[in-house]
Amino acid sequence: MTSVLVVVAHPDDAEIAMGMRIHWYALNGATVRVHCLTTGTPAPDGTEVRRQECLSAGELLGVDRYTFSSIPDTRFVEHRGRINADLFDVFREARPDIVYTHYPGDQHLDHSVTAREVTTVARREARNLRHFRSPYSVGFEPNEFFFGTAELLEAKVRALKCFASQTQLDMDVFRQLTELAYRQHLHHNVVADLPAEATCAELFSIARQIHVATAPQP
Repeated sequence: MTSVLVVVAHPDDAEIAMGMRIHWYALNGATVRVHCLTTGTPAPDGTEVRRQECLSAGELLGVDRYTFSSIPDTRFVEHRGRINADLFDVFREARPDIVYTHYPGDQHLDHSVTAREVTTVARREARNLRHFRSPYSVGFEPNEFFFGTAELLEAKVRALKCFASQTQLDMDVFRQLTELAYRQHLHHNVVADLPAEATCAELFSIARQIHVATAPQP
């Protein structure tokens, strides 16, 4: 059974970037864990609200475990030691086959710190590592495209609706990004050859992929 670990800075980061792929993994028997480094918010009792939103979204997508650190929101730079220590604990508990996290060049500072710390730990503790695209990614060049179905996209939208406290989330915008963003990276001839149901995609950059040859079957 494949073990998937998704490490993000904030609640809703995983669902925005790869809600379809998370749900696809779950539907295909993988064990999926999402670890969020902060649930911080300036609103009273907001931490518990955001935690519950994550758990509700994870349940819809089939996440096996949704876990959290307590890094102060927007203060990741000065807490890199805590982040690193937490991540080693998470990796050694999860023992992931594949890890997903933010893109190191992301312009959101919490995202870029998360990406760099996860990458450091993953190079020691996991075979395979991928970075995902977010709305804050600058200069992101995907080399892996995950095309979902209308059903997977609807699951992603339902998960994002769990984050009711985040009034800035515009479902139409995220739906359109999922349906159109890949077109700037793929030639129209390639798109034309895709199955008719492949109308939406999530974008990734493979940082490391290890393949081990197996003996030929007799």
